[in-house]
Amino acid sequence: MNTTSDDLAPAVRSILDAAAERPGGDERVSVDARSLSDAFADAERDGRVPVIAEVKPTSPTTDGSRDDDPVELAEAMVAGGAAALSVLTEPEHFGGSVETLRRVRAAVDVPVLRKDFLVREDQLDAVEADVVLLIARFVGDDLPDLVAAARDRGFQPLVEVHSREELAAALAAGADLVGVNNRDLGKLDVDLATFESLAPEVPDRVTLIAESGISTPAEARRMRAAGADALLIGSAIMDAEGTDAAGTGGDVSANTRRFTSAESEGDV
Repeated sequence: MNTTSDDLAPAVRSILDAAAERPGGDERVSVDARSLSDAFADAERDGRVPVIAEVKPTSPTTDGSRDDDPVELAEAMVAGGAAALSVLTEPEHFGGSVETLRRVRAAVDVPVLRKDFLVREDQLDAVEADVVLLIARFVGDDLPDLVAAARDRGFQPLVEVHSREELAAALAAGADLVGVNNRDLGKLDVDLATFESLAPEVPDRVTLIAESGISTPAEARRMRAAGADALLIGSAIMDAEGTDAAGTGGDVSANTRRFTSAESEGDV
C-alpha cells in the first residue's frame, strides 16, 4: 500500500515531497483535547448537521485565495453552526501554518482538526490540536504506530481513506474516527459515490466523516443519507465567489449555515 510517485497527481506528489522534508516539533506535546464525538452529538441535539468547516486560504485544487484573518473566518464558521473546525497547517501549497492553528484554537471553543500531510511521528509535536489527520495512503505501514503515537499525546486521530484497502488498514490500526475522501489523490477527480460505496463497510462503532466534493446542501443530505456522521466542508464555505440563495456570496457564516441547516430547512 506504500505510495509511489507514479500513482499520485503531480500536485499531490509535490505536497508529499515537501511534507517529507518538513521538521517536527522540538518537544513532545501533551494535549487536553476537546471531544469531537461530543461536539457532533451536541450539533445533532441542536438540530444541526455536524459539519467540520475548513479554514483553507488556498488550495492546489481551487482557484484564488482568501486574505481574511483566519481567526475571523473561524469565528464566523462557528457562528454559522460548525461543530468543529479544520485548519490547514501545510505552508507551501495551502498557505497554512501552525501559528494559524494556535490562534484559531485559542479563539474558539469547538474541536480543531489539524489538517496536514504528516508522515513522521515527530511532526505530531509541531502544534497542539484536538484532532490530527493521518492519511492512510501517505503513511502506509506506519499507520498503526502513528495512530498510537497520536493517542499517546492526547490527540484524536482521524484516519483518511479512499479505498477498501485503506479502510481495512484504518480499521486494523484501531481507528475510531474515519474520513472517506471523495477525491482520488491519484487523479484529483471527485466522486461522491466513493463515500457511498465504502460507508456500508464501516462498523457502527466508528465515527464516519464524508470529505471533499460536498458543494451544495443537497449533496450534504446525500452524504448523510449514505451514513455520514459528519461532513468536512472547505471550498463551498470558503469560496469568496460563491453565492447562496440570499446572495450572501463570500459570507462564511451564512455559507456554513447552509450546510448545518441542510436537513431542517432544505436548500437555503
